[in-house]
Amino acid sequence: QVQLVESGGGLVQPGGSLRLSCAASGFSFDYYAIGWFRQAPGKEREGVLCISRTGGSTYYADSVKGRFTMSRDNAKNTVYLQVNSLKPEDTAVYYCAKARSSYCPGSSSGFGSWGQGTQVTVSS
Repeated sequence: QVQLVESGGGLVQPGGSLRLSCAASGFSFDYYAIGWFRQAPGKEREGVLCISRTGGSTYYADSVKGRFTMSRDNAKNTVYLQVNSLKPEDTAVYYCAKARSSYCPGSSSGFGSWGQGTQVTVSS
C-alpha cells in the first residue's frame, strides 16, 4: 500500500524558511519521481516542483524558482522541499505525490498517489 506522509509545515514569518519532508513507503521509492503541490484557500491546487528518479528537478511554478529546492534521500525513502524567502502568498497546504513513472510528468494527471498534506502559513 502506497503511503506518503508530509511533515515540517508550520507558521513562519515572511522571509523565513522551512524544510518539508515527505516520507514514502509501500513502493520502490528509488524508481519513481516525486512531486510537491500546494493548495491555497479558495484556489486550485498547483504544482510546485518535482524530482526525478535521477535527481533532476522540474519546476512547475515560476514563482518559486530561486527560493524552493527539492532533494531526495533514497536510503531514507524521503524527499525534501526546502522553502526559503517565504512570502504570504506561499501560504497553502503542501502535498507530495508519487509520479506514475521515473520522470517528472507534465501535469498532475501523471501523479497517482497523494499524501495528506502539511500546512504552511506565512504571516507576521
